[in-house]
Amino acid sequence: MPPPSAEGVVSTSSPDAGDVGYSKDLKSRHINMIAIGGAIGTGLFLGAGGRLASAGPALALAYAVCGLFAFFVVRALGELVLHRPSSGSFVSYAREFLGEKGAYTAGWMYVVNWTTTGIADITAVALYVHYWSMFTDIPQWLLALIALAVVLGVNLISVKIFGEMEFWFSIIKVAALVAFMAIGVFLLVTQHPVDGQTPGLHVISDNGGFFPAGLLPVVVVLQGVVFAYAAVELIGVTAGETAEPHKVVPRAVNSIMWRVLVFYVGSVVLLALLIPYDGYTASESPFVTVLSKIGVPAAGDVMNLVVLTAAMSSLNSGLYSTGRILRSMAMAGSAPKWTGLMNRNQVPYGGIILTAGVCVLGVGLNYVVPGKAFEIVLNIAALGVLSTWAIIMLCHLVFVRRAREGRVQRPSYQLPGSPYVELVTLVFLAGVVVLMWADGDVGRRTVMLIPLIAAALVAGWYGVRGRVRAEASAAGLGTRDHIDSE
Repeated sequence: MPPPSAEGVVSTSSPDAGDVGYSKDLKSRHINMIAIGGAIGTGLFLGAGGRLASAGPALALAYAVCGLFAFFVVRALGELVLHRPSSGSFVSYAREFLGEKGAYTAGWMYVVNWTTTGIADITAVALYVHYWSMFTDIPQWLLALIALAVVLGVNLISVKIFGEMEFWFSIIKVAALVAFMAIGVFLLVTQHPVDGQTPGLHVISDNGGFFPAGLLPVVVVLQGVVFAYAAVELIGVTAGETAEPHKVVPRAVNSIMWRVLVFYVGSVVLLALLIPYDGYTASESPFVTVLSKIGVPAAGDVMNLVVLTAAMSSLNSGLYSTGRILRSMAMAGSAPKWTGLMNRNQVPYGGIILTAGVCVLGVGLNYVVPGKAFEIVLNIAALGVLSTWAIIMLCHLVFVRRAREGRVQRPSYQLPGSPYVELVTLVFLAGVVVLMWADGDVGRRTVMLIPLIAAALVAGWYGVRGRVRAEASAAGLGTRDHIDSE
């Protein structure tokens, strides 16, 4: 194997030791539906209501802008996947293009993202289940624990079961959206009254136009909208467990763009055409708002089931992805060795159990502060999403530079506009952090966590550096230069 370059990374596309031992049981239909599931979640089903009320119909523009940058990120990741499919995904690519420090930072920030998201998910599940009166007497923490136990069990059985579960979760979400949009289009075509007035363009023009509150609320809402697309990077992790990634991944990635246009932008425009923007609220799904105003029976129950599905899907994906990422890190020495253990079903149970263990802390939060658990962890997860996307774009920048130097070869499936697209995306992500700071006390507290997280990462690096050096030496990747010269 060639020696490390001056940048501290191997100059060839060496395989990741963490990729050994996986089955290839994920089929094309699994990957495609996982791609849909990653692009559709509670950010649309629940979050769109409050954002419509604050930004008006121009929320569709915010979804389009954030969706475009999400597509850039996943397109860059797709090119890296075709360069070298890996269950370690962007952590493995960070190791190759940014060195071990980059892989360590990428991996642990992703774990922070999904463990805190997992806590938010089990909290959300408990809250959604409490919607039905028959469950109101069951403590919130117990419902959260039950949700975690069910999804953990599914993840530990086999990757095929995970794929099937995600497939049907995505089917439910897509079916709900398609059904609502069909109803909305019917209301528009037939001019059926909604809340006493006929729908159409006049609903927008008569209520302040496309920007009823001005441009500023649309800009501010971007920092919340971007997190609606969290999990689109999951497709990079699943690529390591499918038999034909070179065929499946490009199709799945390319489909994300039109899904964003149809499901996010299309549904928001439809919502704005049906009733005035100020008729929506943050406390209710906008789809429930519309359906209840036209007298659809049990609209709240149906949509509550859908958002419950979305939360379970997110928890399922989080356990799956962190299990694979932690195994890649464990094989390189930057995560505890036991997180790399696999069971006889070729499932990396060590990393999955670690993530679930942190989620158990979320059960404790639901016991101690049930009213604040969701808000506390969601803000921490936001930083993990931004760092993951930024690292993917940094990896792609280095990859393209090396391709121009003749050290690697780019696949035919490429991110267009490189390196400008990567740079613009990185500037956009930095701008989201600024917008978080401008978004009141909650956003400022989130940004103030950055120095604390950075300090924890530095301390952790010095704790694992010796083990990483030993693993790199044993793998023939060099010694100190490979670790310290990035």
